[in-house]
Amino acid sequence: MKKYKVILLGIAAMIGLSACNDKLDLRSNGSIDMDQVFADYNYIRGYLNRTYSFMQGPWLNAGSYTDDAQSSYDNTTGNAFNYWYNQGLSTSNFSAFNMDGSPWDNYFQAIRQCNVFLANIDGATAPISDIERAGWKAQARTLRAFFYLQLMKRYGQFPLFTEPLSTDHDYSSDTKATIGQIATQIFEDCDAAIATSNSEEFSYIPVSGQWNIMTKAVAQVIRSETATYVVSPLLSDGTFTLAQAQEIAADALAKCLQNDYKLWNISTDNYSAYAYYFLYNPNDLRAQDKETIYGGSRATVWAGNGLPFVDGQTAAGNCPTQDLVDAYEMANGEVAITGYSDSDHLVPIINSASGYSDSDPYTGRDPRFYATVFYNGSIRNGVTVQTYNGGNAALDNSSVMNTHTGYYMRKYAADASNKNSNSDGYMRLMRLAELYYNFAEIAYQASGPDTKVTTSGLNMSARDAVNAVRARAGMPDLPSGLTASQFESRYRNDRRVEFAMEADRYFCLRRWNILTEKTAFVTGMSVANTGNNTYKYTRFRFDNRAASTSKYLLYPLSLTEAKKMQELTGTDWQNAGWE
Repeated sequence: MKKYKVILLGIAAMIGLSACNDKLDLRSNGSIDMDQVFADYNYIRGYLNRTYSFMQGPWLNAGSYTDDAQSSYDNTTGNAFNYWYNQGLSTSNFSAFNMDGSPWDNYFQAIRQCNVFLANIDGATAPISDIERAGWKAQARTLRAFFYLQLMKRYGQFPLFTEPLSTDHDYSSDTKATIGQIATQIFEDCDAAIATSNSEEFSYIPVSGQWNIMTKAVAQVIRSETATYVVSPLLSDGTFTLAQAQEIAADALAKCLQNDYKLWNISTDNYSAYAYYFLYNPNDLRAQDKETIYGGSRATVWAGNGLPFVDGQTAAGNCPTQDLVDAYEMANGEVAITGYSDSDHLVPIINSASGYSDSDPYTGRDPRFYATVFYNGSIRNGVTVQTYNGGNAALDNSSVMNTHTGYYMRKYAADASNKNSNSDGYMRLMRLAELYYNFAEIAYQASGPDTKVTTSGLNMSARDAVNAVRARAGMPDLPSGLTASQFESRYRNDRRVEFAMEADRYFCLRRWNILTEKTAFVTGMSVANTGNNTYKYTRFRFDNRAASTSKYLLYPLSLTEAKKMQELTGTDWQNAGWE
């Protein structure tokens, strides 16, 4: 509980002012009074800006924490993936080996900063305009909603604080809020922020060149994503109905579409629209990129997730699995692999109507496949990728520089990138495609796959929403008349393909409560060169993954934190399965 107390009770003035222009008159202990902070324009801006530093992601290695990829570090002693796949995690090493650590402390510290800011901004004596004051409050409320959503996704229930805690706060009285209470607070914060008048400090679209600040569109993404969780197999507690969740997700999508957000559809001679989107710098003042809602960290795929024949490459990194490859439909819209006739997933059930051939498995697939995966026979900057034994990118489970699955990551990768010039692309934390899928995820359950939902100016079915994203990739529409179960399968698969190697699937597997089902083991593909440009393809299975049991659905609290919270409250706060 020590860390918990420090986060919630410590003086935040000093740590929140790194962006201030003037030198502070600090006490001997390094702090200043809060009224001094809110009496100075720059200090206030610095305090709010500091809150942004607690945001995490996106994560380039996210795919290797899911069934999308197997890391080439899987057998490297002491590496996170060696633990993740082979040994499993405990409460004592979870923070060191999980994708994003254990951000409980980080997010509560951020929430406290938001609470302090909101409690003081109305009484601030600094010369700030009413428009600035309102915009900054909206940013802080959106940030608080974001951090609460991140905690809910990872930990489930936790104590809900919307005011700064006093120094005599009684921690023994703290209880976990319900999912319904947490979600209600998230929606209230987002709704209040969105209701704020548009200004340079807060609007749907960042203005005056401001980059990576909270916007109304971000608040809509938070609302939409929260709606998927409150009716999910993982977290639903009955507080919200499917109809209510559908209304929220539909409104979020409609409002962003009405405010000039659009799916990217620009291609080049070398890259499809889907591939080019991830290569383009989203910090373009929306000159072309109107899909990105938040984020834009540049990747360096060629080095840590690259091909061994590229000068300067250090690791193959995220190696796409055969499971991911099987998820890609044929370009004609037919499912290629409908399942497996064996428990090891080595004998695929092929849809004869699709045109798929297991002797020529990479021809005629969904265009998103070619933008995401390097396979045997694909071309990288004029060089043919050879994953067969003796080839220039051979499968080699003993080397971190070679694929362990038979595939390499192509998403975000520019063909010409190398140690002399990195032109790889940009990861996004939030993008419009997510709003389409979130709406579809709820609407097919609430109204059926084909029923038009008409609210907030939207006139769209769950199937329409998925088809809109598929159309950008050049894929045919999903057929009408699917049952809810059939649509669920196609929807979940298409979402996986669209967000392949991104962090979205890491959380989807948990939200849908299918973590164990999908990640117990993964498969790969070995290739033998039989001469005359012909190849034999053989599937193989990896050992069972340790970190695939139900306890990994939620993060654990640290041992120290859980113990002290139990001592103070008399209640075991630890999530199920963790000790």
